[in-house]
Amino acid sequence: MKWLTYLLGFLALIFLGIQFVPNELPEVQIYNSGDIIQSGLVSEDVAALLKTACYDCHSNETVYPWYSKVAPTSWLVAKDIREGREELNFSHWTEMDVMKQLGKLDDIAEVVGNGEMPMEIYVWMHASAKLSDAQRALIVAWAEATMDKLVEEDEEDFEEDIDESN
Repeated sequence: MKWLTYLLGFLALIFLGIQFVPNELPEVQIYNSGDIIQSGLVSEDVAALLKTACYDCHSNETVYPWYSKVAPTSWLVAKDIREGREELNFSHWTEMDVMKQLGKLDDIAEVVGNGEMPMEIYVWMHASAKLSDAQRALIVAWAEATMDKLVEEDEEDFEEDIDESN
C-alpha cells in the first residue's frame, strides 16, 4: 500500500511538472474580413451550424474551453486546431481561389455527409456540436448549391473576359 502512495505522489509531481512545459495555442481573431460567413455565401441557418460544429477547429475564432489550458490535453487541442486550420480555415475563405473553394466545399459535403465531421471526440466534449441527420443534410445541400453558384459565377466572369478581349 505504501508503494501506491509513492506512485500517486510521483504521478502528481509529473502532472504538475508538465504544466510548465510551454504550449502555444493558436491565436484567436474575432474579426476576419475574409471569413466565409462575411462572403455572403452562407445562410443564417448554415452559419449557425458552422459556428457551432466547425469554427473551433476550422477558423480563427476558436473558443478555448477550460481543458485547453491543462497539459497534456492542451497539447492535443493545439495540435488539432493547427491541423484543422491548415486543412480548412473559414476565416481565410476569400483568400482562396475558386478551384480551391470548390474542392473545400466538395470535402465538406463528403465528410459532413459521411458523419466524419465534426470528429467524435470533439462532439463528446461539445454536445452542442453534434449534428442531426437533418442538419448534416442542410450543410451538404448548402455546400453543393454553393459549388454550383461558384461555377456559374466563374463561367460568367470567363465569358465577360472573352467579350472584353474581342
